[in-house]
Amino acid sequence: MTATGSAGPLTGIRILDLTSVIMGPFATHILADLGADVIKIESPEGDSVRHHEPLRHAGMSGSFLNLHRNKRSIALDLKRGECRLALNRLIETADVFVHSLRRRSVERLGYGYEQVRSLNADIVYCGAYGFGSDGPYGDKPAYDDAIQAGSGMAALHGRVLGEPAYVPTVVCDKLSGQAVAYAILAALFQRERGGGGQAIEVPMLETSIEFNLAEHMGGSAFIPPLAEPGYTRLLSTRRKPFRTKDGYACILPYSDRNWQDFYDFTGRTEFKDDPRFRRLTDRVEHIAVLYEMLQEEAVKRTTAQWVAFCDRVSIPCMPVLSLADLPDDPHIKAVGLFGEAEHPTEGRYRTVRNPVSFSAAPFRIRRHAPRLGEHTAEVLAEAGLSAAEIEAVVNTPAAPVNHSNPHDRTQS
Repeated sequence: MTATGSAGPLTGIRILDLTSVIMGPFATHILADLGADVIKIESPEGDSVRHHEPLRHAGMSGSFLNLHRNKRSIALDLKRGECRLALNRLIETADVFVHSLRRRSVERLGYGYEQVRSLNADIVYCGAYGFGSDGPYGDKPAYDDAIQAGSGMAALHGRVLGEPAYVPTVVCDKLSGQAVAYAILAALFQRERGGGGQAIEVPMLETSIEFNLAEHMGGSAFIPPLAEPGYTRLLSTRRKPFRTKDGYACILPYSDRNWQDFYDFTGRTEFKDDPRFRRLTDRVEHIAVLYEMLQEEAVKRTTAQWVAFCDRVSIPCMPVLSLADLPDDPHIKAVGLFGEAEHPTEGRYRTVRNPVSFSAAPFRIRRHAPRLGEHTAEVLAEAGLSAAEIEAVVNTPAAPVNHSNPHDRTQS
């Protein structure tokens, strides 16, 4: 992985990124890796993720290094007129304006859709919100835990574990960030076809609800409902990685052929002609019985033995790997997901490449994650500001450090 090379399919697209923490930055991370010129507009104290510990130098956390590669950073105190005028000039040059402020806050700041559109009629404007603006939750603060609670995700854990629980990753932030990215891409495509600019609203709650219901809608889709929402196989208390002789593994016979091969391998032939398990729909209804049998059999062999057998007969199977195990996994090594790079100030660091591959635009790190405000003068000069105007922006009085922002929609 190098800091030079082809930019990607979004070369020439300029994105003004007024997001922070995870949801919005994950979206612009995707777009930056695709070649867009993402200009991260930060307050004088910077994105709070900059300050996550441990770190080598203030403002450059490990999480920040990959999330904000291929972006440029400018520091603007938008309470100051000089900085607002500078941002206005940048808006005139941009293709996309994306933010994660509450609607009232961004309008009060002077950057609602109509206000931005008046500066650039063709701009694609995206608000990454916690909740849809038409509902009573429209101005509530939103963090990933709150969205997991409100979207049904935490309650799904309750149906399995006996009490609600959070997924130990900011899953709603990241899936909503992906929605922001594809929405922006679609709007750019529509504009390219002559549709002009437009406003996009991506609400975390509604996005997460749709995500959860993809498989859990089930019989509740019908009116009147044929069943409660929920996919039976996923809600079994016995659905989990199975303990093997020396560790844990996912062992997942799924098709009719998978199960027949599994019965033969384990000697559990009493299941072969049982009508409860002949078809997928039958097995789903009685999945707890099969999971119990899997648990009994799993401990009789090592993880490697299970992987070897399952791979031979095409049964889905994976060892349970920790995050720390991943860089040494032979497949992950072979596809080159992890690499190393040299940051100009932070030294050697581990990189995770974009997992999506383009034959005509191989992944490159064009820019390492920026220091706070590193590109302020450079970007403003590109927008046509004079040296005196840039000096007025850069000499912003130091603001007190506050690593939380009441307008942020998400946090990790």
